[in-house]
Amino acid sequence: MRYFLELCLKSVQKAITTLDAEIIVVDNNSTDESCKMIKQLFPEINLIENKQNFGFSKGNNLGVAIAKGEYICILNPDTVVAEDTFTSIIAFADKQKNLGIVGCKLIDGTGQFLPESKRNIPTVEVALKKIIGDSKKYYAKHLDENTTGKAAILVGAFMLMKRNLYRKMNGFDEDFFMFGEDIDISYRVLN
Repeated sequence: MRYFLELCLKSVQKAITTLDAEIIVVDNNSTDESCKMIKQLFPEINLIENKQNFGFSKGNNLGVAIAKGEYICILNPDTVVAEDTFTSIIAFADKQKNLGIVGCKLIDGTGQFLPESKRNIPTVEVALKKIIGDSKKYYAKHLDENTTGKAAILVGAFMLMKRNLYRKMNGFDEDFFMFGEDIDISYRVLN
């Protein structure tokens, strides 16, 4: 994961050059020298080194607790962003009324669209159908992959929202160690 994180941080640095922004990395006791790499290559980055793996939810909550910006972006360490990602998304977000969470089109390493970028509420029926291979109602297919619109659930790999909204929601529910926390916070914000 150390090499993915390095690519991620380089891309984020390029994407925030015109913004007043900070980068906070929360390390959940990784064993791959990620912290050493950050200290050597990115000494200006705020690094939180946990001595145990607290999970996705608590890790993000710890990072947001020290964040200073109006907006926060939850970003997976294996994600690479385009140079205009944050300027474009913040410009979009600034124009919205009653803003919730903003996501973006995610693609995999081969350039294929990742439908989990935008999902519907996984009711019991929808979730069971997804498990048996019918994902028609699981993904938010009412939106084309290149269309801007409303989706009920966004993926935790990239979530941008106002910091005060995150705090109003009390962040990610720490009862979720990993998986499902993005559904939970999306649903709470939606409500």
